[in-house]
Amino acid sequence: MKLMQTFSAALFASAIGGAAVAQDLVIGVPNWASVRGTAYILKVALEENLGLEVEMQNGTNPVIFEAMDSGAMHVHPEVWLPNQQNLHDTFVTGKGTVMFNPNAVLSDQQMCVTKDTQERTGISALSDLTDPEMAAQFDSDGDGRGEIWIGAAGWASTNIEKIRAKSYGYAETMTLVEMDETLALAQVGNATAQGRNIVFFCYTPHHMFSLYDLVPLSEPAHDAASWSVKQPTDDPNWLANSTASTAWDAAKLHVFYATELAETQPEAAAMLSRVQLTTEQVNAVVYALSVEGKDPTDFAQEWVAENADLVDSWFQ
Repeated sequence: MKLMQTFSAALFASAIGGAAVAQDLVIGVPNWASVRGTAYILKVALEENLGLEVEMQNGTNPVIFEAMDSGAMHVHPEVWLPNQQNLHDTFVTGKGTVMFNPNAVLSDQQMCVTKDTQERTGISALSDLTDPEMAAQFDSDGDGRGEIWIGAAGWASTNIEKIRAKSYGYAETMTLVEMDETLALAQVGNATAQGRNIVFFCYTPHHMFSLYDLVPLSEPAHDAASWSVKQPTDDPNWLANSTASTAWDAAKLHVFYATELAETQPEAAAMLSRVQLTTEQVNAVVYALSVEGKDPTDFAQEWVAENADLVDSWFQ
């Protein structure tokens, strides 16, 4: 798995190598809502204040970290810890080729149902899904097992949700569904409109809490001793060798960037080390892009202008 990801990163770096040289700075953009908004804000702020040419490139978390290590990319706008702790340990602590901004956006991660679902089923705790009769109330395809959306393919949290499902026991009663977030939230909307039961991965910052009346399922408080989490890049038997039988710990979202920027683009590196956003600000950004459908470049230009004092503080 590690070899394949390294090979993929090498192909990616080769594919964008010419573009990366032509641009002053390349920002990697994974596939979730909040990271996209933050990426465009950083792009506009860097271009308008430092006159840099900034390129955006899509990529998964491992590919972006490999690209920052090789110099093909320079910024990951939103790394979730502890979700990506393995990548932090490899490239920040181990190789020293990546740095991170200590300022964090705070986040919660959990499983949610709609308020109507809770009222129909009586579910209140995540462990309730281990009961086959409860699980059957979330069965939409008639196979006797419920379905639960655990995240998109490529998210570290998706792998951790597989571990949690195994540890709690509902992997035996529920089908663990991986799909693109946009499709998953469309299913939440359809289930709400049609009065169907639905359970799914939910997190902040996100606009889903503005769109739907959601109820997080209760769990035992996070206990670090009950979490021993490995990723596929760490261990080929990561699922069998991992446990996570309590709630998530509070997550922190950081800007990460290539160490080499301190020499090649010192003003950009200094700015990236000072960026600071709140959960409420990121929620508003996600809502504007995902619900109101605003163009990310146009919105970022408006946001930077309206938050000029905050942006200026990043460059001082």
